[in-house]
Amino acid sequence: MSCRASLGVLMKEAREIIGICQDEVRHSIVNSIYQSAESIAAGTVSSKAGKNMDWDRRIDRVLTSPVWGFPIMFGMLTVILWMTITGANIPSAILAQGLFWIEERLTELFIAVGAPAWLHGFLVLGVYRGAAWVVSVMLPPMAIFFPLFTLLEDLGYLPRVAFNLDRFFKGAGAHGKQALTMSMGFGCNAAGVIACRIIDSPRERLIATLTNSFVPCNGRFPTLIALATVFVGSSAASMSSAAAALSVAGLVVFGIAITLLISWLLTKTLLKGIPSSFTLELPPYRKPQIVQVIVRSVLDRIIFVLTRAVIIAAPAGGIVWILANTMIGDTSILAALAGWLDPFARHLGLDGFILLAFILGLPANEIVFPILIMSYVSGGVMMELDSLEALRRLLVDQHGWTWLTALCTMLFVLCHWPCGTTLFTIQREQRSWYWMAVAAVIPTVVGIVVCITVNYLVRALGLI
Repeated sequence: MSCRASLGVLMKEAREIIGICQDEVRHSIVNSIYQSAESIAAGTVSSKAGKNMDWDRRIDRVLTSPVWGFPIMFGMLTVILWMTITGANIPSAILAQGLFWIEERLTELFIAVGAPAWLHGFLVLGVYRGAAWVVSVMLPPMAIFFPLFTLLEDLGYLPRVAFNLDRFFKGAGAHGKQALTMSMGFGCNAAGVIACRIIDSPRERLIATLTNSFVPCNGRFPTLIALATVFVGSSAASMSSAAAALSVAGLVVFGIAITLLISWLLTKTLLKGIPSSFTLELPPYRKPQIVQVIVRSVLDRIIFVLTRAVIIAAPAGGIVWILANTMIGDTSILAALAGWLDPFARHLGLDGFILLAFILGLPANEIVFPILIMSYVSGGVMMELDSLEALRRLLVDQHGWTWLTALCTMLFVLCHWPCGTTLFTIQREQRSWYWMAVAAVIPTVVGIVVCITVNYLVRALGLI
C-alpha cells in the first residue's frame, strides 16, 4: 500500500474515532477564520455601515430561510415572467405588423423589377419572413426579461439562490456552484457551460456541463411564453398573464428538478465520486446601477443573442422554403420528412412537423418555432401572425393542437438536445467528442421518456 493510501486510511479512521465528517471540519475551520476576522475588525475598525450590515443579515434570514427562501425564489421568477408576458404582447404585435408591412413593400419591389417567383419566394417568403418572425417574437421578451434578470444579479440576489440550492446539489452528488452555472444557463446554455470553469473538480464540472441544458435559455423562453399564453392564458380569462407566467415558472422548476435527478444518476453511474464542498461568501446587497444594468443587458445579451438568432434564422428560413416547395411527385420534401417522423412523434404527443422543426432547429433554439410555423402554412410560406389569436387559429383550428399537444411540446422544448452552439462549446471545453455526444443524448432521452409518459398517462386517465 502506498504512503498516500495509508494516510487516507488513517485520516478516515481518525474521523470515525473523533466522530466528525470532512465537511464539518471544513466548516469549523471557515467559521473560526471568519470569527477571528470579525473579532479583529470589531476591535480596530469603526464604521457607520453597521446598521446596513444588520439589515443585510436580517434580509438574509428571510431570503435564505428553509421556510421562506424557496417560495420567494419561485415568486420572483413568476413576477419576472408575468412582467415579461404582459409587457411583450403589444410590442410583439406592433413589430410584427411593421416587419410584415416591409415585406409587402419588398414583394411589390420584386414584382416591379420582374424578379422570378422562386427568387421572391426564397428571399422574401423564406429568408426575410424567418428573420422577421424571430425579431418580432424574441426582441420584446428579451428586452424585458434580461434587464430584470440582470437587476437581480446586480442586487446580489443570485448568490442567495445558489446558497439555497447548495444542499440540493450536494445531496445529488454535485457541486453547490452548479446553482450559479445553472443560473447562467437561463441567459444562454453555452454561457452556462463556460461558467462551469468555476467548479474546481473535473468530475463535478462535467456533471454541471452535461445538465446545463435542462434550464430554458433565452432561445426557448419565447416559445414557452407564446404557447403558455395561447393555451394556458386563453383559458384563464382576466388572469391570463398570471396563469401563463405560473405555468412557465412551473416548467422552470421542473427543469431544475430534472437537473438534480440527472446529476444524481450521473454520480451513481458514469461519474461516480464524493461531492466536494465549498464555502460561498454572500456579498452585501448593492444599490443597482440602473444605467449599467440596461447597458449590460442590451450590449452583452439582447444584441448579441438577437444578432446570432437572425444570422441563423435567415438562411434557415430559406432552406425551409426550399424543402417546402421542392416536390417529389405530389408531396414536398418537407411534408415527406414530416410524414416519415409522424408515427414516432405521435407517441411523444407531437406530430411530424413539430419533431422536424426541432431537428432543423439544431443550429439555434430560437428558430424552432419559426420553422414550425413555416412548415405548417401551405407551401412553406409563413403567414402573417400579427397576434396571438392568429397563432391560436393556426395551431388549434387548422392543425388540431390540444392542450396536451402544447404541454408535450413545451416539455420537449425544455428537454431536448442542446443547440449547435452549446454542443460546440461543450466539445471545446471538455476537448472530447464523446462527452459532446453524451450531452446531446442525455436530454434527448429524458425528453422522449417524459413526453411519452405524460402523453400516455393523460390519455389513460381519460383527461383528453
